[in-house]
Amino acid sequence: QVQLVESGGGLVQAGGSLRLSCAASGSIFSIRTMGWYRQAPGNQRELVATITSGGSTNDADSVKGRFTISRDNAKNTVYLQMNSLKPEDTAVYYCNADLTVFGKGGYSYTQNAWGQGTQVTVSS
Repeated sequence: QVQLVESGGGLVQAGGSLRLSCAASGSIFSIRTMGWYRQAPGNQRELVATITSGGSTNDADSVKGRFTISRDNAKNTVYLQMNSLKPEDTAVYYCNADLTVFGKGGYSYTQNAWGQGTQVTVSS
C-alpha cells in the first residue's frame, strides 16, 4: 500500500512563503511524476505544478514565477516552495504521484495516488 503524507501547510499573510512537503512510502519501485493540485471551496481541483522523474516541470500560469516544485528521489519526496503568496492561493493542496509499486506475486503495478491534503490559508 502506498501512502502520500503532506506537511507544511498553514496560515500566512499575503506576500509570505510556505514550503509544502509530500513523502511517499510503501513498496515503491519508482515514481514517474509527482505533482501538486489544489482545491478551493466551490472550485474544481486544479493543477498547480508537476515534475517528472527527469526533472521536467509544468506550472500553472497562476503560480509561475512564484512557486517552485522540486523532488528528492532518494527520499521519494516532492516539495512545493510557495513565495509571494496571494489570498487567491488559499486552498487545500493535494500531493499526487504516478508510481510503480511492487506486487506480492512478483509483479509491479503502475498507479496514481493522492495525499490527504494540507490547508493553505493566505490572509490579506
